[in-house]
Amino acid sequence: LIGRLMFELPEEMGLIAIAVRQTQGKGRGGNVWLSPVGCALSTLHIAIPLHSSLGQRIPFIQHLVSLAVVESVRSIPGYEDIDLRVKWPNDIYYSDLMKLGGVLVNSTLIETTFHILIGFGFNVNNSNPTICINDLITKFNKEEGTKLKPLTADCLIARTVTVLERLIDIFQEKGPNGVLPRYYKYWVHSGKQVRLHNEEGPIAWIVGIDDYGFLQVHEEGKGVESVHPDGNSFDMLRNLIVPK
Repeated sequence: LIGRLMFELPEEMGLIAIAVRQTQGKGRGGNVWLSPVGCALSTLHIAIPLHSSLGQRIPFIQHLVSLAVVESVRSIPGYEDIDLRVKWPNDIYYSDLMKLGGVLVNSTLIETTFHILIGFGFNVNNSNPTICINDLITKFNKEEGTKLKPLTADCLIARTVTVLERLIDIFQEKGPNGVLPRYYKYWVHSGKQVRLHNEEGPIAWIVGIDDYGFLQVHEEGKGVESVHPDGNSFDMLRNLIVPK
C-alpha cells in the first residue's frame, strides 16, 4: 500500500501505515515475523536526500529506528530504568536476554532521493511469543514498589516516530557522533566477545560501530576492524566476517 502511495504524495508529507494484526509479517532474511494482537506494527515512509549526512550512511537508519523504539519508552518520566535495549543491527531486546522487537528497512534511490520504507514491530501488550514491554513494566513495579501504568501500542508508535524525527535531524546536523552516545547508552554489546570467520575462529571484542553503521571489533594483535554478519547464522552475532 505505502509502496504505491509514497510517490503520489508531496515530499514534505509523512506517511505511515499501522496494523493491529499482521498475517504475513516479514523478518530479516525472509524469516516470518509473528504479529499477534498487542504488537506495535507499522511501516513508515521517509525521504532522505542522497547528498545529506544520513544519505551517505543509509545503513544507520535501522540503528536510529531501534534507538527510537527504546527511547519511546525510556524517555518517559518514571520509565527511564525499564530494561529495554538495542541489539546491533536491528533488534530491540529485554536486557541482553530476549528479543521483543525488530526493524526492517528497504530503500529505493530515485534520482537524488532515497525513499525509505521502515517496518518496525515490537511487543507492547502480548506476552507471547517472547515477552512484552508491559511485562517489563509489571516486573519493574513489583521489584521497585512503583505504580507505573501499562503503555499502549498507538502511544509508543507515535512516540517512536517523534523521537526518530529528532534523531534524523541530529544526525543530519552532526553525523554519527551526534547520536552514538545515546545509542551506546542502551546497547547490549559493550565488552562482549564474538568469533570471526567461523565457530572456531579467533576471538574479538566488540568496541562500537563505525561511521557507516558496521560493527567494530578488536582482535588481539590486529587492532580494530569493521565486520558484518556471515549471512548464514540465525543469531546475527554468532559468526562475523571481515569484508575484503
